Amino acid sequence: MTSSSGLRTPSWLPTVRDLGEAVLTLLTTTVGLAVAVALVDGVRADTPWAIVLAAAVVAAGDLLLRAPLRFLARRGSAALALGLGLLAQVAVLWLALSVVPGIGADNLWSVLGVLVLTAIVMAVGRWVIGASNSDYVVSDLVRRARRQARREGVRSPSAGEPRPAGMLVVQLDGVAAPVLREAIEAGLAPNVQRWMTAGSHTLEEWWARIPSTTPASQAGLLHGDSSQIPAFRWWDRDLGRLVVTNHPEDAALVEQRLTTGKGLLAGGGTAISTMFSGDAATSFVVMSRSRTKGPDGGLGPGPAYVRFFASPFVLARAVSVSVGEMFKELYQAHRQRIRDVRPRISRGGWYVVLRGITNVLLRDLNTSLVAEALLRGAPTIYVDLVDYDEIAHHAGPTRPESLRSLEGLDRVLGTFERVAAVAPRDYEIVVVSDHGQALGETYEQLGGETLLDSVRALMAEPAADGVTSDTGEDWGLLNALVNSALNLSRGSAVLGPDQGRPKQPAAAGDLPDVVTVGSGNLGLVWFPQVPHRLTLEDLQERWPGLVTGLAARPGVGVVVVDTEEQGLVAIGPRGLVLLEQDGAVPEGEDPLAPYGPRGLADLVRAARLPHTGDLLLISTVTDRGHIHAFEGQVGSHGGIGGAQNHAFLLHPARWELADELREPVGDHEILVGAEAVHEQLVRWADAAGLRP
Repeated sequence: MTSSSGLRTPSWLPTVRDLGEAVLTLLTTTVGLAVAVALVDGVRADTPWAIVLAAAVVAAGDLLLRAPLRFLARRGSAALALGLGLLAQVAVLWLALSVVPGIGADNLWSVLGVLVLTAIVMAVGRWVIGASNSDYVVSDLVRRARRQARREGVRSPSAGEPRPAGMLVVQLDGVAAPVLREAIEAGLAPNVQRWMTAGSHTLEEWWARIPSTTPASQAGLLHGDSSQIPAFRWWDRDLGRLVVTNHPEDAALVEQRLTTGKGLLAGGGTAISTMFSGDAATSFVVMSRSRTKGPDGGLGPGPAYVRFFASPFVLARAVSVSVGEMFKELYQAHRQRIRDVRPRISRGGWYVVLRGITNVLLRDLNTSLVAEALLRGAPTIYVDLVDYDEIAHHAGPTRPESLRSLEGLDRVLGTFERVAAVAPRDYEIVVVSDHGQALGETYEQLGGETLLDSVRALMAEPAADGVTSDTGEDWGLLNALVNSALNLSRGSAVLGPDQGRPKQPAAAGDLPDVVTVGSGNLGLVWFPQVPHRLTLEDLQERWPGLVTGLAARPGVGVVVVDTEEQGLVAIGPRGLVLLEQDGAVPEGEDPLAPYGPRGLADLVRAARLPHTGDLLLISTVTDRGHIHAFEGQVGSHGGIGGAQNHAFLLHPARWELADELREPVGDHEILVGAEAVHEQLVRWADAAGLRP
């Protein structure tokens, strides 16, 4: 590396920033140990210098253990890396408290207390001085990369040293384009704002078609095909059971149906915390691969986890701050109740724990895994960050706590940018959302009954054997993590609500009478005892008032059903229209009017997907874009209406969108469907030489 004076700096010398980060780490560790020594029973220190020396021993022990831990993890799995890492953290701290004169601990429980309390103090200290949590997780990775670059004589990009291209795609789950713009205006996304102001990136909208939900959009983004996914969950007549995409075996089944081996990440890419793999060579916490056997299956290759699991206080800090996030959720939910914020839903139960895990622990883990992949030089990397989506489902898409989560995601983008600057490839960062969210009372809150209740009542069979599935999306990432770690030989550990889903395909005589599912304001209804999709004529013969009765229910905007001779028909409360008849004039009020210029095309496509329901329902949409979810979410997505279909694509300005991929949506020409975004991403990757 060459200095500004033209003299070559020895590769072994640390930079000023290296020294600053090392001093900061030593300082926060020392303060954390001091507080822990003062508060934890069974731990004592005679002098302040003993605490400083113990902190230095912890840092040295971490450095010395890193190589053997990586060696062992390379021959094992991520679960082994976790076990070794936790053991190493305790062993290094206990060693420091044992060998340093003037300081000591009585027993293992005292050491564990010091570990946790030090992690909390370090997290608080770094927050006070303005250092982000994500930076703490990956700071050592960045320092190591800089040292490696200096040893190899690699110059920074500003010095003109060429590097091969790379692409990092970061999915901000559930963030609508207007919500991102609002966050930018509010100062909650300064890194994104800087990129746009500097002209390095351009923000575009794209249209998330029905079903505007993560499985469909991510299948389209990663594999270029979402046709096998009619909703977040659905009844599969061939299998005789519900398919739920956040269950590992079902995600694997869906990927098998749609993959061609030429996904976005084919050719050596890396997938992190996604539902599907995109045909990546390496995957970490990927739902469809979470039960893959072998050292590179399940959670993914073990060495990448060592830095996160083995660093002193890193995992303990993540767990501790996760607990803090849970208390924050309890406070924010209480504040909504006290202020009588409406619409709102219950935010208690397991969601409190899930928010802490997904929005702190898993986000830090994902940040570390992406940093490792960047420094390893993977040609393409795709990561899904779910923080905003999880909170917005329960709080509302534009509520303060939801928007605040974008602040943390923006900091993660800044961390990725800094790591990419010292990576062996010249990475371009693309940020994309899979859909947006829309606000509104639930269908049950509005009418006092569930969709299954409504169908049973209109069938005049209140005791009909029914299966419903309208919850459990929040458990997806945790399910992938647990199943990956356990690597079960048979079955899977499905956490959270079982969603009424049979464990095995039902025998013909055991099939339920009716199945309903909700994906936001998209509702689907099946009658499984009939082996084929029912037409309007069939339904009229069996249950004469069912279809029109559903269309008249409070909160239902349109019911789509097939007919024997005239194709699909959309029936609203006061009118209907034939969807597949060119030039068809609505009879009565046009039921599609509230759904905008894409309403007809989206509904026709959704109603012709191979696994769609006998009936497809979309809730009403108000002038303010409020909808009514057929599941228990105040912020939802899956159908059409409001901001849920307005996804965004933030891309390098020098990577232009192909005009031929755009379609008209109202007054704008934008990409329509995740498949179009996939095609654009593939074209960029091809042009950069990232795919075979």
